[in-house]
Amino acid sequence: MVSKKKFVLLIAIILIVGIFAGFLWNNFIAERQDNLTSYNLSEVGNDSGSETFATTMANNLVIPWSIDFLPDGSIIFTERPGRIQMIDVEQGRLQKPLLTIDEVAHSGEGGLLGITLHPDFSDNQWVYVYYTYEDGENTANKVVRLEKNNHNLVNKTTIIDDIPGSFIHNGGRIKFGPDGYLYITTGDSANSEFAQNKNSLAGKILRLEDDGSIPESNPFPDSPVYSLGHRNPQGLAWDNQDRLWSTEHGSSATDELNLIKPGNNYGWPVIQGDDTSNGLENPVIHSGSQTWAPSGAAYLNGSVYFAGLRSQSLYEAEIGDNKSIDLKRHLKRKFGRLRGVVVGPDDFLYIFTSNRDGRGVPTENDDQIIRIYPKNLSTSTDKN
Repeated sequence: MVSKKKFVLLIAIILIVGIFAGFLWNNFIAERQDNLTSYNLSEVGNDSGSETFATTMANNLVIPWSIDFLPDGSIIFTERPGRIQMIDVEQGRLQKPLLTIDEVAHSGEGGLLGITLHPDFSDNQWVYVYYTYEDGENTANKVVRLEKNNHNLVNKTTIIDDIPGSFIHNGGRIKFGPDGYLYITTGDSANSEFAQNKNSLAGKILRLEDDGSIPESNPFPDSPVYSLGHRNPQGLAWDNQDRLWSTEHGSSATDELNLIKPGNNYGWPVIQGDDTSNGLENPVIHSGSQTWAPSGAAYLNGSVYFAGLRSQSLYEAEIGDNKSIDLKRHLKRKFGRLRGVVVGPDDFLYIFTSNRDGRGVPTENDDQIIRIYPKNLSTSTDKN
């Protein structure tokens, strides 16, 4: 039986721990609410003072997962529960979604994920999206093509189907490359063996024609697989040499930035981090014992930028000769969990948060799409 003295001491310890935890929590919230939209360049060390460092383009969103730009500068984006939304360059954010996809299964990390426009969008008005759905007891992912008609999306056409899905590890980034082909990242759907199986669509980067057919130049005959051995890749970016870079979630740590080459095997689950094995590729850089939880990626002026979820940061991997990387960390905990980064037609960076995904600490404005002035990022840099 616990004595009265010990009981009082136990209560005191609990109270002290609670007060200390509350102090840390309040400081965390305060830092999260230090929104850079109130800062001007002149206030943070830039002499021009002519640009706003960060501008909120939209707020009170529900888990924006991917964005792209229409030719007129309007923004089209997905919200993970199943909505495709638009910020019109003249009208601002439209009150109604362009489309709500009822088939979307929003559970765990699944839902309405990637979005991209066809390179000839001005002529064909084609929009592509990636999403999770359920077929009986089976969870899967698919890519569909839609046609924009004013403020509606119509004529849904399936491009690829039956990509293994799960509560976690659904991949989901889609982009057209400089070669005109559609690239798709897929997760291992929580089954690591799929990543090494060339006959599975899971744990891969896929490459397709715009109609879903398989390019003859793909590395494996009659297969959409472009690279394999991936755990949960969520970022795609091409540099000024048309080289493909991809970010990938590691297992609790050893998150990766990979230089993707056709037919190469990136090792999961056989190797991680600095492990080596014949025929398997190492990442150009990885997070070691730290966690980036990297998602969307973009290339601008010699650097691959990628968003960090758990790390709540924007990373800049400045690419040197011989694949050397100088990694910088920006916006640490300024906006919370960052899902993606895109280069806009104005050469600004557009980041978007994921604080309402069940793993973040949302403020009253979350989630947000934020326009960042890239030349001044160095003033807010935190080195790893």
